Amino acid sequence: MAQTQQQDGGKKKVRISTVTPIEAPRDIAHVDDLAWSDSADVLVVGWGAAGASAAIEARASGADVIVIDRFSGGGASTLSGGVVYAGGGTAYQQQAGFTDTPQAMADYLKHEVNGVVSEETVRRFSEQSVANLQWLEAQGARFDARMPSYKTSYPTDGYYLYYSGNEVVPAYQGPFGKPAPRGHRVVAKGQSGATLYAALQASTLRSGVRPLTQTTVRRLVREQATGRIVGVEVWQLPVGHEKTRRHQQLDALIAKWRLFQPGRAEAGRREQARIEQELAQPRLLRARRAVVLSTGGYVYNPELLMQHAPNYKKGWAIGGAGCDGSGLRLGQSVGASTQDLNNISAWRFITPPSVWPKGLVVNTRGERFCNEQVYGAKLGYEMVEHQNGRAWLILDSSLRWQAVRQCLFGKLWAFQALPALALMFKVARKGRTLEELAQRIEVDAATLRAQVERANAAARGDCEDPLGKSADMRHEFRKGPFFAIDISITQKMFPLATLSLGGLQVNEADGHVRDASGRDIPGLFAAGRSAIGLASSRYVSGLSLADCVFSGRRAGRAASLE
Repeated sequence: MAQTQQQDGGKKKVRISTVTPIEAPRDIAHVDDLAWSDSADVLVVGWGAAGASAAIEARASGADVIVIDRFSGGGASTLSGGVVYAGGGTAYQQQAGFTDTPQAMADYLKHEVNGVVSEETVRRFSEQSVANLQWLEAQGARFDARMPSYKTSYPTDGYYLYYSGNEVVPAYQGPFGKPAPRGHRVVAKGQSGATLYAALQASTLRSGVRPLTQTTVRRLVREQATGRIVGVEVWQLPVGHEKTRRHQQLDALIAKWRLFQPGRAEAGRREQARIEQELAQPRLLRARRAVVLSTGGYVYNPELLMQHAPNYKKGWAIGGAGCDGSGLRLGQSVGASTQDLNNISAWRFITPPSVWPKGLVVNTRGERFCNEQVYGAKLGYEMVEHQNGRAWLILDSSLRWQAVRQCLFGKLWAFQALPALALMFKVARKGRTLEELAQRIEVDAATLRAQVERANAAARGDCEDPLGKSADMRHEFRKGPFFAIDISITQKMFPLATLSLGGLQVNEADGHVRDASGRDIPGLFAAGRSAIGLASSRYVSGLSLADCVFSGRRAGRAASLE
């Protein structure tokens, strides 16, 4: 592991980096030149949802498979909400009374994908959506058709189908009829990601895939004459060692600490890195057919974040500990091309409470800049990219008390209700008039007044909302007092969750990693957030996990045939 030194009163402090060290590829003349420790047809690097999908699919195609993970497996997938974006007519959409088609799904996704993948890939993803959901069920995941009665960022226990993107926003609707809910949350108590991953992990093991955990891939092995990737160099902790067990125990502890004790979680990651530095030993693993990179994004790599997306450095990273860009950097080490590394998803959800989007979001000039009912990642993107990360949510007393009642009696998650209450009563600034509120938050009073009056006219039906808010989400601000909640990226009581979306460029037909000339790198594939995929432009809930399954299965099939 890399080390940095800091001066402190004449003493040197050694700070161990938690980022996986990636070395230049090991070039060999012939595959038989090395004494390989082990071999398999396919080596999968990273055992999250994408890696599990790739490993299971490659095994189903008859390949011998080893899956390698720096930790115990799971990655960001096990920490997620376990929502899979699926449509085109799933059984659960039909049970809930909704008609959906692959064409309607593809037409909607064009608004979210924004050309980051081809229309053909969007079409194929939509056409395979029902089958991929059924495939997840075959691995042991369960879904349900029960829906919440209001728009939410994440449904409570007992509800598992919902509008997880911008489907109900007028600007995203097309000529395909009534919007359909496509967020399919895995049936579980609490956050569903761990339950989804447990099913995939168990299926991986049942299929005969060989796992290699507490093991870090640090370099690729390449055959010089052909440029083919023929293996990897791993650094493995000794099986059964006391410190290896401690390294594994820290996986679960860090996952628990990361939300409310980030400093403690960071210390845990440093302890793991120190154990790796002390005990890990190198091994060479041969890939008779191919290597699949599926290690997640890079949000836990400070250097990459500063290089590509410095505006997001104050965000709240929500990836797994392994999301340090190791797969990305392994690909780059052999000449792979990358795309959209500056694209970060920033989640500024203002629902629930479901009435908050009826308020107005304004910038530091007092101007509205985004339809408040859009998905949280859209609002976060507009705020960080175009408003320097700063914004206010304006409510009146009517909206505030409606929100309070929902927080207290609406059966929300604690992580939804408690921050909302704290923001309304501890953080919000109050003004008896709009002019007084404008002074409190240092925006132009005339501008704020004009924005409210335009919104009021739209709420009365005198005109259309200037930012396209649907009629049912408009609200007339009639009298004070008025409240302004700071929803900026720097608001510590309302952290802005972030994760990276860019990755390695791949051949969209099979997941082959591509070089700067657009050619496939022989023997190298990528999937999930290590690669460019459906979720690499504008994230909506469930699209990343769905893409992990789609791209993971695609890469696994192709790798087994390489």
